[in-house]
Amino acid sequence: MATSTEAARLLLALREGELTLDGRLVEATNASFVGVARLLGDGFEVRCVYKPIAGERPLWDFPDGTLAHREVAAYLVSEAAGWDVVPPTAFREDGPLGPGMAQQWIEADAEMDLVEALRSGHPGLRRIALFDAVVNNTDRKGGHLLPLPDGRLLGVDHGVCFSVEPKLRTILWGWRGTPLEPPELAALARLRRALDGRLGDELRRHLDPAEGAATRLRVETLLAEGRFPQPSPDWPAVPWPPF
Repeated sequence: MATSTEAARLLLALREGELTLDGRLVEATNASFVGVARLLGDGFEVRCVYKPIAGERPLWDFPDGTLAHREVAAYLVSEAAGWDVVPPTAFREDGPLGPGMAQQWIEADAEMDLVEALRSGHPGLRRIALFDAVVNNTDRKGGHLLPLPDGRLLGVDHGVCFSVEPKLRTILWGWRGTPLEPPELAALARLRRALDGRLGDELRRHLDPAEGAATRLRVETLLAEGRFPQPSPDWPAVPWPPF
């Protein structure tokens, strides 16, 4: 995990560094590019994914031009709770193709068997399952999980999160209805406090006020019930394809 100074420098590069693109993720639903963000003053650089708003495909259930902002909001929530499950992500006001989000590129560990991790109840997956319940992730596929060589797991592709309506759709239902553990309740309590302060202010830059309020309500509901949520009977529980 990066120190606060390192994280700040990395986010600065993502947000304001000179961005040079050298490839495109052709399998992505929305326009997604890979490149390098570089701080010209000292040569610091970070490989990243850049998703311009101009390349977002319109969706029937999310407002146009908001997916990049939702990706940034997901990172902010992960950090405020102390979960560290989303790669550093920043909103760029400019870029080769206009405003959008830039996220640190993560080299996944190809040796980890995600199916086995699901079967064994990997603690990193449990942490992401709780994060997804908070951000109301409507598309947690296996391909959106990145195993790291040190055993941790990260999640990416959070453009369809934070809907006001309950839309949780995920492959991580292994803990449905089970009690939350004390550290998980502590993280949720920390997140609730943050939503009343700096995090709330930051989310207002990226989400509609109703979406921010719905996020706080989901946190309060999880704390009150003390359990992982159950699948909704009114919404498909698992994305397709699941991987």
